[in-house]
Amino acid sequence: MNPPHSEIGRVRTSKTRMESRPKQKGLASLRVLVLESRRSNEMAKLIESYGGSPTVAPSMREVPLESNTEALAFGRNLVTGGFDMVIFLTGVGTRTLARVVETAHPLDDFRAALNKVTVVARGPKPAAALKELGARVTVLVPEPNTWKDLLRALDERSGSVPLRRTRVAVQEYGSPNPELLDGLVARGAIVTRVPVYQWALPEDMGPMREAVEAVARGVIDVVLFTTSVQVLHLLRVAREMRMEDAIRAAFERIAVGSIGPVTSKELRERGFPVDFEPEHSKMGFLVNEAAKRAAEIIEKKRQRRNA
Repeated sequence: MNPPHSEIGRVRTSKTRMESRPKQKGLASLRVLVLESRRSNEMAKLIESYGGSPTVAPSMREVPLESNTEALAFGRNLVTGGFDMVIFLTGVGTRTLARVVETAHPLDDFRAALNKVTVVARGPKPAAALKELGARVTVLVPEPNTWKDLLRALDERSGSVPLRRTRVAVQEYGSPNPELLDGLVARGAIVTRVPVYQWALPEDMGPMREAVEAVARGVIDVVLFTTSVQVLHLLRVAREMRMEDAIRAAFERIAVGSIGPVTSKELRERGFPVDFEPEHSKMGFLVNEAAKRAAEIIEKKRQRRNA
């Protein structure tokens, strides 16, 4: 017998603005696995508002690099005029980088240096962090904020924001994006990677292991991925538990949702299906899309398996 849902993962809830909005119960009777860490409370509450039963298994934690030599070198080079462009990929990374630089240089100097160069923000989150710092954004990358959108945005401004022989610093968010780096180099840029933090597995691995077992046993109906790192970590834990084959088989009968193109690409490259992706790469849109489509997807998948 499968264990009761309350024994699988750890669900935490919190008040959200979306609670007051009436919703159709499109996730009624469906058990939804969430691998989100920072916003797990909000996501669980959204799933409940659509009638679903959320299982939360935080899959990652942000770990500042023990030795931020690259970040410190970036700060030193920036304030002395060593860069022409800085590309910020994440809000958290932008704020963390500012804190690291501030250990060696006054924040006013960091802000002034940024305002002398071309600043590229990959979407609203790094843009908001830069606004907090008082730094202007030269190029704001439109949705869905992929590396392709970033390069396209720069190509469209090649007249005023050239890349040839431009010294570009790229704030990274856990692992390098080789396609972005190669695209910049191909356009003639002189690229410097600035890793700021890395992703690690959570300290408490209990919920992740329980989630892998639950998926393999058929306890889970829907899995929602909000970042590509979650894909890698779920696969890593499954391999360590020698349950990778069971997870892959289970994904052929459950609904798999991805928040956007970057995460979808990672899923497909790892051999996993992507059953739905919201029009906008936002958590609320992802849950809403699950409510609209998950039940039908599950039914069709299970009919195919039983045919």
